Amino acid sequence: MSEHRPSNGGKRAPLVFDATDPALILEPVEPVPAEAPATRPGASAKGAAQGDVSAAAQSRGFRVGWVSVLVGAFVSLAGLAASIGFARFVSVVLERSDWIGMMGWALLGIAALALIVIALREIVGLIRLGRLAGLRHDAEAAKRKRDANAERNVVRRLRRVLSGRSDLAWSLARFSEHERDVRDPGDLLALAEREIVVPLDAQARRQILSSAKRVSLVTAMSPVAVIAVGFVLVENLRMLRGLATLYGGRPGMFGGLKLARMVFVHILATGGVALTDDLIGQFIGQDMARRLSRRLGEGLFNGALTARIGAAAVEVCRPLPYIEAPPVRVRDILAELTRRQKATA
Repeated sequence: MSEHRPSNGGKRAPLVFDATDPALILEPVEPVPAEAPATRPGASAKGAAQGDVSAAAQSRGFRVGWVSVLVGAFVSLAGLAASIGFARFVSVVLERSDWIGMMGWALLGIAALALIVIALREIVGLIRLGRLAGLRHDAEAAKRKRDANAERNVVRRLRRVLSGRSDLAWSLARFSEHERDVRDPGDLLALAEREIVVPLDAQARRQILSSAKRVSLVTAMSPVAVIAVGFVLVENLRMLRGLATLYGGRPGMFGGLKLARMVFVHILATGGVALTDDLIGQFIGQDMARRLSRRLGEGLFNGALTARIGAAAVEVCRPLPYIEAPPVRVRDILAELTRRQKATA
């Protein structure tokens, strides 16, 4: 092996090795077990300090976790004690044979009766919502096939759903007068829509506008955002139940939640949120939008969203499809809403 010493500035020159040199043949070296890399004394002290800090952080998190477990256990024990105490109180009251025991049994019977009535109302509400959906589906099929017998069946079921209502007595009587004069397929559904459903559409439009005004006003004037959000949720659920009741649905709590899910799916399918935003910009304009305060703009947007939810609820709950009558449009409701907001601004 020949070696060339560095000659210029301490830089190592290239080396030339002989492949047959025995000095190049090395014995196999056993692998050294992996250990922590050796560091300088200062670095080792720094690493130890960091390890102590991480250990302290883990210990602190461990303690916080056990504190949460302790608090949760005590809260669960308190709830269990309250439940056992209430159950023991009820059992003691029911075991008495005096007037206290009789009153306890009476109150228990009243509670059971109320629970049964609530359950029956929920079931009836769900059945009514399903009936409206089925009626609309059959009406669309009869309109598409131009089947006169199917139209008469749909109209008969529609009158059965809306019978007994004082606000529709004149409309139902007028429809009965002209029903015998209809001969062509498709005209009977158009007559039923014109005489029976269109007055309900007008009432639904007024309800939606009223709810949108309340949501817009409360959102613009509420000092706390949580109050505004809670009011918007409650008002929208109340509006949905009112619209379903208007068209013959009468949903309960679970029926209202099911209706809200149906309306939400309908809005997603039709892209109604983006449409609402575009309509707001169309009605108030860019200059007006810059002049509006933040609260007033939020109120206008929430009111417009409520109007969109109401229009979608009408399309879901309406027992007949739109045949000749104009649909309940968001732009018509927003025109009235923005006109009042501009006057307020």
